[in-house]
Amino acid sequence: MKIAKVIGNVWSTKKNEKIHALRLLFVQPLGKELTPAGEVLVAADEIGAGVGELVIITQGSPAMQAFDPEKLIPVDAVVVGIVDSLDLPEAKAKLKRS
Repeated sequence: MKIAKVIGNVWSTKKNEKIHALRLLFVQPLGKELTPAGEVLVAADEIGAGVGELVIITQGSPAMQAFDPEKLIPVDAVVVGIVDSLDLPEAKAKLKRS
């Protein structure tokens, strides 16, 4: 899993039937200093994350099984949580949601 920041929405009127009900978001993976680390990804989101929020994402095989372990879906990344609080003393990065 990785921490990422939601940086935008993806709108698609035609999608694979297995993902037709899923929202798609642009997310930027972050490193320890909460700075960009890696390529921007498109992640499926079923929990309602919004632009500007820090989220937890999973990628690869776990992402394909995130919504239903019995039915694989064609995605590479999925938002699995919204970060409420983050404390990394050695990296001088802090976040607390009010």
